[in-house]
Amino acid sequence: MRKGTYVLIIFLVFFFLFLATIISFIYYEFAKPPSIKAHSYLEINLSGEIMERTAPDFLFTLFAGRKPLTMYNLWMNIRKAKMDARVDSLLIHLSYLQCGWAKINELREAILDFKKSGKKVYAYVEEGFEFDKEYYLATACDKVILHPLGSLNINGIGGYFPFLKKALAELGIAAEFEHVEEYKTAANIFTEKGFTPAHKEMMVSLYGDLFSQYVKTIAQARGKSENKIKELIDQGFFYGEKALNEGLIDELLFPDQIENLLKENKKRINKISFEQYSRVKPSSLGLNKGKKIALIYGSGPIYTGVSYYQTIGSKTVAHWIRRASRDNSIAAVVFRVDSPGGSAVASDVIWREVVLAKNEKPFIVSMSDVAGSGGYWISMAAHEIVVHPQTLTGSIGVVAGKFDMSGLYEKLGITSERLTFGKRADIFSSFRGFTQEERKLLKDQILWIYKQFLKKVAEGRNMTEDEVDKIGKGRVWTGNQAKELGLVDKIGSLSTAIAIAKERSGIPAEEEVRLVIWPKKISFLKALFGRKETKSGLNLDSRLERIISIIKFLERDNVWALMPIWIEPE
Repeated sequence: MRKGTYVLIIFLVFFFLFLATIISFIYYEFAKPPSIKAHSYLEINLSGEIMERTAPDFLFTLFAGRKPLTMYNLWMNIRKAKMDARVDSLLIHLSYLQCGWAKINELREAILDFKKSGKKVYAYVEEGFEFDKEYYLATACDKVILHPLGSLNINGIGGYFPFLKKALAELGIAAEFEHVEEYKTAANIFTEKGFTPAHKEMMVSLYGDLFSQYVKTIAQARGKSENKIKELIDQGFFYGEKALNEGLIDELLFPDQIENLLKENKKRINKISFEQYSRVKPSSLGLNKGKKIALIYGSGPIYTGVSYYQTIGSKTVAHWIRRASRDNSIAAVVFRVDSPGGSAVASDVIWREVVLAKNEKPFIVSMSDVAGSGGYWISMAAHEIVVHPQTLTGSIGVVAGKFDMSGLYEKLGITSERLTFGKRADIFSSFRGFTQEERKLLKDQILWIYKQFLKKVAEGRNMTEDEVDKIGKGRVWTGNQAKELGLVDKIGSLSTAIAIAKERSGIPAEEEVRLVIWPKKISFLKALFGRKETKSGLNLDSRLERIISIIKFLERDNVWALMPIWIEPE
């Protein structure tokens, strides 16, 4: 076959792929709202990754047959279903979820709010392996239903934390980092062989608080004592009948038997899928209309420059905030933050824009799974900060450094010659390590940045710098702990943050508002070719993926306000 034929085939494949994607996009975006009959139930398949809000739906929709799950769509659809007289109940097919505890809690709160309408919610589980987060969500439902042959494994939270110092040394790589201060453990995976005392203290505190919240909540939901729940968690594994006998679930049913349960004495009941229901306009149910409130999403690592898919670019996000603050039709701003931090400079660019915006109108931050270090930096100037009990925040500290790869280069036979104009031109070169003098210079630099961090936290939170320093030093806190320490203002959800924004804007609590959302839709090409730092593109264990992503991140800037590489409990 000739070369030109191969080129033509490749062109046709991409052309038809592109065409199918566009058709799929048009269908999902512009198709008429579905016709919903009375006595319907909304079916939600909860599985896989849940992001805050993502616009690149094209390829996912084409190949998966549905849009990606996002917190915004889930939150809005559940709100719609609560108001929709045609929808009698929710049926949630629950499987393994890739998100943190705070997002799970947000969904749990949305379900509890839905139940205030008097409508029922049912959770159906075919098999729950390492199902603690998912079970925490399921206990908000009226009934938890398990497949008769299924198992429910709730065995607690925690696991192993690998450290790479020895492995890097074997390769001839030395991680050279300075940090402020002892709890700033973002680089410990590379610089230590195990937990330092401060690192261990912080992790025990975080996991202990999250486990306590988990046990207390499901004990109340299932009508059991906390000690009994701990006993059941220690057992860990429950097949169908055992889970039922222990009171962890309410029914054992095959999928075809569920509809009879949902009928509740009705002759007929109709199913509507989540994808179909997403095309129902909120305004048709009295929602998302009225005065405007900006809802700005900041998700992912923080960089200087332009945002790409699942990243926070300082230039882009600052622009969104500036536009919202200058738009007289927008009454307030809610900034939804889900970020482990990143560049200190980029974080400060966004912080400055928040300071300017709050002088114009109410500015409220709603924290999701993670809003620490740089994620806290971009939040701390807000009028009020709302968190979930399980949000990981704080981490007020700074880290800087590099990888000395000279040993690896020697093993590979790579040689070099030094050519510099300026004494420190090669200070961040991977061909050599830091000198003692350079380490001191680096430490002095990050100490200065840490002091700026303390000063700005103190201003934003009405505290003294000494008070901030005592709870700073790079330490991560749960939302509950942060509330007690004064780092945040209220425990609540996105709905709570919107309610505060309405109150501060003089909008009556019972009055609906229209959310003006940033980012807007991302183009097909940007979704396909834009930077996505959170995945290496390799088929690797998720922790190794995160190691690779943070190495790539550390290569970009010199000074970071960054949380530990992984801190979310499993």
